[in-house]
Amino acid sequence: MPVYNADIANVFDEIADYLEIEGENPFRVRAYRNAARTVRGLGPELKDMVAQEEDLSQLPGIGKELTAKIHEILDTGTAKALKKLQDKIPPGVRQILKLPNLGPKRVRVLYHDLNIQSLDELRQAAKDGRIRELSGFGQKTETQLLAAVEAHAEKEVRYKIAEVKPFVESLVGILKKVEGVNQVVVAGSYRRSVETVGDLDILVVADKDSPVMDRFVAYEDVAEVLSKGKTRSSVVLRTGLQVDLRRVEKKSFGAALQYFTGSQAHNIAVRRLGRQRGLKINEYGVFKFDERVAGNTEESVYKSIGLSYIPPELRENRGEIDASQEKRLPRLIKLDDIKGDLHVHTNASDGRFSVKDMALAAKQRMLKYIAVAEHSQLLTFAGGLDESRLLKQMDEIDRLNEKLKGVFILKSIEVDILEDGRLDLQNTVLEKLDLVVGSVHSNFGLAEDKQTTRILRAMDNRYFSILAHPSGRLINEREPYKVDMEKIIRQAAERGCFIELNANPKRLDLVDIYCQVAKDLGVLISINSDAHRIDDFDHLRYGVGQARRGWLEQGDVLNTRPLAALRKLLKQTMT
Repeated sequence: MPVYNADIANVFDEIADYLEIEGENPFRVRAYRNAARTVRGLGPELKDMVAQEEDLSQLPGIGKELTAKIHEILDTGTAKALKKLQDKIPPGVRQILKLPNLGPKRVRVLYHDLNIQSLDELRQAAKDGRIRELSGFGQKTETQLLAAVEAHAEKEVRYKIAEVKPFVESLVGILKKVEGVNQVVVAGSYRRSVETVGDLDILVVADKDSPVMDRFVAYEDVAEVLSKGKTRSSVVLRTGLQVDLRRVEKKSFGAALQYFTGSQAHNIAVRRLGRQRGLKINEYGVFKFDERVAGNTEESVYKSIGLSYIPPELRENRGEIDASQEKRLPRLIKLDDIKGDLHVHTNASDGRFSVKDMALAAKQRMLKYIAVAEHSQLLTFAGGLDESRLLKQMDEIDRLNEKLKGVFILKSIEVDILEDGRLDLQNTVLEKLDLVVGSVHSNFGLAEDKQTTRILRAMDNRYFSILAHPSGRLINEREPYKVDMEKIIRQAAERGCFIELNANPKRLDLVDIYCQVAKDLGVLISINSDAHRIDDFDHLRYGVGQARRGWLEQGDVLNTRPLAALRKLLKQTMT
């Protein structure tokens, strides 16, 4: 079975987690964490680099020892070091580690101090009030843990869209090469750019005698074949992701694609409109009694009920039907509309590449500008910049802007919003910057009114430009902090500042609903990669997908402006 970069990174992260639970040397733990970040951020697949005999030990954070482990994982799918740790740590403890807001350090305390070895034991300990007695926990944490255990039991397994992408590209590439296959399209929530995916639906137009189903079930990553037929097959990949393949006739392709792309609510609304016109709409076509009247294309399906084509990202029954009827569907933003990235990190803080390297990588991706926004001094673990280091970086940026052609570097900082709403650097420093990105990185557990007030006070600072990752969530890892997002967006409208849609597929925050709120209130959204390494610029595609789900057009997004127009808008926020 092929091993992807994500698989290797997951092995390294898992090793680091277990080492931390066992109380191993923190430098060894950090080495695996750094290696995981490097591998996950690579563009090319390590398996291809090995095939080309490239020296992996030259990669950042990857020495000879970790290179050997990468080769081992590519050969076997795992590492002996991981198996050894898995034998030492009970399976139930490994399950506990997957709970949100519960890292390996806390799991270590639960395991070693209370001998908790399963989710059931954790639930009982929380109910008995034993967890609150542990150092660093308390009653509030105990209550949150109990809720997390209960939620875990009911939670549907969903995969971040970036986790699914390698399998999509691999499967589509393989199926297109099968004899007799004419078209291959991924439908479902993946096509709608939903931030997490429960399963994959793939449609193919293929000849009846095409061996496409045989090739599909023989895919290298298949762990279990659930069913195999002439028109439909279903498999489970070794990640646990279910994939369904359907063969459809060319005359029905548009109807099937529409049917298997739209949300349930959207499709119900479409079928209701069809019935009002005396039409029956299903995955095989649009029918007037027994006569097929449409279905070869999606456009024909929508036209049959008086609608213009509705982009996949809008098919959620959130007003798109009325907008289509009234000819006011938005002209959704495209990736090519993005002119720059206003949230980029370098090796001056917790990034992996120099300012120059990041600027040149942005230029290679046809971006015209970037804003280097390192962490500020409060985040010491991320190498945050104090006033002196920031001023030195600003001088470096001035020198680079004199030399570089085709890309411009804006001076910025990702300044921490303190609990009382102050910013982690003085205004005498912030006034020297082109823009200021403000973020919450601590005290996530504040009550909603306090968290909201905290952010509102920060936005009142005259030098505050962009609120970054505004809810602080990490998909499947950390719940968003409690905040009145509508009040935050209204404040941005009054204050004249901007809100980030963080394109990192772990975040994708601002969510689509609040993108629409911002659009309605005239607040410009900045789609930023939050890049910590060169290949992170590719995350912008996920941000654009989320923006499209939020009905955003080119004019609704700050960083679609040319540099001169952008700088004029940024200057207005600081006056």
